[in-house]
Amino acid sequence: MSQHGGACNLSLTQQATVCHTILREVFGYPEFRGPQQAIIEHVAGGGDALVLMPTGGGKSLCYQIPALARQRAGQGVTIVISPLIALMHDQVGALAEAGVSAAFLNSSLSGEEAALVEKRLLRGDITLLYAAPERVTTPRFLAQLDALFERGGLALFAIDEAHCVSQWGHDFRPEYRALTVLHERFGTVPRIALTATADTLTRADIIERLQLQAARLFVSSFDRPNIRYTIVEKKDTTQQLMRFITQEHNGDAGIVYCQSRRRVEEVAQLLCDEGIDALPYHAGLDGRVRQANQDRFLRSEGIVMVATIAFGMGIDKPDVRFVAHLDMPKNIEGYYQETGRAGRDGAAADAWMCYGLQDVVNQRRMIDESPAGEEFKQGLRGKLDALLGLAEATDCRRVRLLAYFGEASQPCGNCDNCLQPPDVWDGTDAARKLLSTVYRVQQMGGISYGAGHIMDILRGKVTDKVTQRGHERLSTFGIGAELTEVQLRGVLRQLIAIGAVAVDAEAFNTLQLTDASRAVLKGEVAVRLRQSVSTPGQRKAKRGAAAAPPPATLDADGQSRYLALKAWRAEVAREHNLPAYVIFHDATLLAIAELAPHSLDELQGVSGIGAKKLEAYGQEVLRVVVAA
Repeated sequence: MSQHGGACNLSLTQQATVCHTILREVFGYPEFRGPQQAIIEHVAGGGDALVLMPTGGGKSLCYQIPALARQRAGQGVTIVISPLIALMHDQVGALAEAGVSAAFLNSSLSGEEAALVEKRLLRGDITLLYAAPERVTTPRFLAQLDALFERGGLALFAIDEAHCVSQWGHDFRPEYRALTVLHERFGTVPRIALTATADTLTRADIIERLQLQAARLFVSSFDRPNIRYTIVEKKDTTQQLMRFITQEHNGDAGIVYCQSRRRVEEVAQLLCDEGIDALPYHAGLDGRVRQANQDRFLRSEGIVMVATIAFGMGIDKPDVRFVAHLDMPKNIEGYYQETGRAGRDGAAADAWMCYGLQDVVNQRRMIDESPAGEEFKQGLRGKLDALLGLAEATDCRRVRLLAYFGEASQPCGNCDNCLQPPDVWDGTDAARKLLSTVYRVQQMGGISYGAGHIMDILRGKVTDKVTQRGHERLSTFGIGAELTEVQLRGVLRQLIAIGAVAVDAEAFNTLQLTDASRAVLKGEVAVRLRQSVSTPGQRKAKRGAAAAPPPATLDADGQSRYLALKAWRAEVAREHNLPAYVIFHDATLLAIAELAPHSLDELQGVSGIGAKKLEAYGQEVLRVVVAA
């Protein structure tokens, strides 16, 4: 283990004991989860680390406990670099509830409030300080860090959402690049970088950009077994979404992602019109409206947030029961990060996506029209192709998803393909017929046409457009009469994905042959496709009914206690201006309702109740339990 200046003078055994004591007494958890213990002890001992851990895996504790351990050893403040104001507010609020001295510096503070935080920082009164990368790299803030560093008052740098530093990451933010200054200027202060999503290319970029070559790499399993993955073809998107929500998640909290701001507004209104409590969120909304909508989503139950990808990073709400995509994301990292916001509490959740040919065309066009270099564009195309491969897959979705992140796995039994294996057909002959039609149309008049017209010719449909241009005389007219439009669109998606067909956006989305078309026309490339999955089959049970920790497992008295505890928690959360789960998670309330404690000693053993929360809320919780 690499040790930095001012490292703890504790043995490894003592260090482990301190970290476990903090876990139990401050945060109220009896044991570490997964690789948390190894990460925490390594960082608390002064080691650098790059941590890849799925959303809901407990990343925050991986720097919060080392921060407390190092602060107790006299090593000062931990600086947490976070990109989001809302996340900072909730993290600081949660730490305050646990009795930890924490603060944030961001644009939501007045000048006077920010000055007070800076004074506390320089006095050493703060254990964890959250700040955005833009602030951390300003001359003023760096000068304050210099002053702390000179007297040994910097314990740790924690860089959250570290994928933002990489040009290959799905949420690249240029300001993260400037964080190299931390290593250059404060080389003896340990650093921990954390992210939920990074493929091999992104990991390498994070290591290079943040100069973490000597850091220990911790890669957790990317598997979220409680999430069921379902991908369907677009048919009537909004109606498909409505059926999904009303049949499986009525009354549940969820997130619906759309590609455009206009679509966000339309879908949110549609859901509201159908009696679903939905809110819009996108960068074009007034800032106060956006913040109010986010706060309501976090602090209320059963809200559906309809949003662009501007919403979501750092959202810690544990009881999101579903994430739906109405448009295909750009890559698997983005898809994984966004779907990972469902089921953070470990209970059953759904990741549902609707996609179609136009999604593929749009994503390809955005890549082709971007001003980036060709090498970078090729990387983006590869990532898009991997996502399309996941969407078109006929085998286990989870195996495909985990393989993308370099993790081997077995069929999961909890995705649409495992639960209802799709029928597969050989589309090679259909692909050759389609390419031949594109070729002959171009040969006949030197003009290209869009997908609809090409498919009409292939299927032998006599339309005005076909007859006006004489295309019924083509040798390929009607040779695909046995093929449905749905089948042909599936073939076309595959051909676009492998680069055998190009879509010319500047010429009304017309189809063009490419160098890769030849191999398909010669039959050298096989095209195997799933049958249409536009309409998902009936599931055996309504997923929404098995969502958040179910009071149905309690007897009548237990259910009464649980509901009373939830009502009490909601009041406390409103008073503190915090999401309810920051006070106590549903799992903690369920455990209390089952236990029906009569004393603080009994309550002390419940997971999620640390010393500060026991002191602050213990008597009130006992009162609620008895009164129920």
